Amino acid sequence: MTPSGPHRPNEARTTRGTLIGSSERGLVVFRGIRYAQPPVGERRFLPPVPVGPWEGAVAAGEFGPACPQGLGAADPPGGRPRPPVFGGLFGPGLYGMDEDCLHLNVWTPACDGAKRPVLVFVHGGAFRLGTSTAPSYDGAALCANGDVVIVTVNYRVGALGFMHLPELGAVNLGLLDQVAALEWVAAEIERFGGDPDAVTLFGESAGAKSIECLLAMPAARGLFRAAILQSTYDPVMEADAAHEFATSVAKAAGVGGDPEALRTLGTPELLAAVSEAQMRSGPSSWGGNIGPVVDGAVVPVAPIAALRAGTAAQVPLIVGTNLDEARLFGAIGPGGLAVDEAALAERLEAVLAGAARRSGEEVAKAYGTFRAARGQGTSPSDVLFAVQTDRMFRQHSIALAEAHASQHNDVWMFLFTWPSPSQGGALGACHALELPFVFGTLDGPTAELTGTDGAARRLSATIQAAWLGFARSGAPPGDIEWPRHDAARRATLELGKTVAVLEAPEESERRFWRDEGAITP
Repeated sequence: MTPSGPHRPNEARTTRGTLIGSSERGLVVFRGIRYAQPPVGERRFLPPVPVGPWEGAVAAGEFGPACPQGLGAADPPGGRPRPPVFGGLFGPGLYGMDEDCLHLNVWTPACDGAKRPVLVFVHGGAFRLGTSTAPSYDGAALCANGDVVIVTVNYRVGALGFMHLPELGAVNLGLLDQVAALEWVAAEIERFGGDPDAVTLFGESAGAKSIECLLAMPAARGLFRAAILQSTYDPVMEADAAHEFATSVAKAAGVGGDPEALRTLGTPELLAAVSEAQMRSGPSSWGGNIGPVVDGAVVPVAPIAALRAGTAAQVPLIVGTNLDEARLFGAIGPGGLAVDEAALAERLEAVLAGAARRSGEEVAKAYGTFRAARGQGTSPSDVLFAVQTDRMFRQHSIALAEAHASQHNDVWMFLFTWPSPSQGGALGACHALELPFVFGTLDGPTAELTGTDGAARRLSATIQAAWLGFARSGAPPGDIEWPRHDAARRATLELGKTVAVLEAPEESERRFWRDEGAITP
């Protein structure tokens, strides 16, 4: 029963009980709200269970912990430590790690009946790391700038969220956590001044891939009305391979290959077993088949196939990538950002991994020709990271947008081109660079990565206006010229030092990947 009596400004009276937030610079902030029961003990490797009611008022002033994750989880085997500048984007954050991690955070202008649009953020991290409490994901600026409600969500990652062990009930648990969080939003967000019928998801990298999966999931249907996918990608989603890896974790843990024994294994021992299994599988399978799978039930079919079939035809989408996504992985990976001619073909073969019919040498020649025709750099480094960006992110995102556009007219694409000033400009518009621009956190720990000059702030304001306008109406605001995306024109909004509509950008590369058969239109 909802409590009665005087209502304080920093108080939210949910159907489960009263929460006390913090009044901060004209906003009310609720941190560490539990949306599901702790997935610990016998609940490890089981789907989330909704949190029950409580007596009295519960303080919601502190962020909750991140899901347990390896300390080097952002680095592939043999990689180098991450430069400090990335500290605001990756890893477990500043609030510790614990299996009791199913919490979310809310920023709102007021706990009233205004029914504001709601934006729910799903963080990235290769399904193996990350937390909603990273400083760059602070929702205050976006909330204040748009008179909206911002929600950021923790979910189980790594072994606890995405090992595929159907015999234990562990099937896409991290995705089911996200559904549980959205169900909480549907039931409670009105008490925080939000509109449960005006929920927009936005996410980056694994967060964007999560949204892809949610678009295909029966359990998520009707829980959001629009979505923004930033740098989604196409990981292996094969259930058999994922189950084989999960069994190898049990073997590495010394429990005789018995997955049931993993339920009671200590958290540090579980993480160590995952790391050992990943090292045994080698760098070619970095991540070790930990991630969402097409299991036929929770995720019935591959997300892009679901969109092509019209499963989410009523949901408008914004889809986009960064120009130089892969340069981030060069900065933290074993090969580094420096590439010479001798190493180019070999490194390209590893990137392509059978995805193209042509050899690494032939792909390098083709990309050199494409880039030279546009006046772009053709150094071995330029070519390698352009191919890797396309292979991992851009071509899949284009195919996804085209699949959805075939069923729904409301699809918009963007290309983020702002070059990072860090490391002498070697990072370019790398993976995750757009996040502080979206959240308006340029002055946070990533300031060196993004820059903070007037041009950077204007770009951040433009991106925020676009995302907020989309959350309000299901379309970008009218004062931003941004045509819908279709397979014929392929209009794409450049977001960088220039904000302008591009007509079929990098069309040669798109056709190349179609010809190779690696991307299905």
